[in-house]
Amino acid sequence: MEITEDTIKHVATLSRLEIDEKDIGKVTEQMSSIINMADQLSEVNTDGVKETVQVVDRDTVFREDKPEHWQDRDELMKNVPDQANGFIKVPVIINKDEDE
Repeated sequence: MEITEDTIKHVATLSRLEIDEKDIGKVTEQMSSIINMADQLSEVNTDGVKETVQVVDRDTVFREDKPEHWQDRDELMKNVPDQANGFIKVPVIINKDEDE
């Protein structure tokens, strides 16, 4: 997969990352190296290798998914930096007017 400076700029925009124009070339080279290393994994012969889902040998502990009272709402809102009408305000991350 070819990684271009335009690809890096596009991904940076989607990720809301600010990459200085003077660093675009370096980031492009680094990302290309990472992708090339990942591509090498497809060349490894894994015949007979048992699939794993965890790297440690232990069982996953599941708990019942039920709502629990965490804290008093007023106590929670004391720590909120920005709020409106009793709700926590967060920055907009998806703007329908922006190009994809």
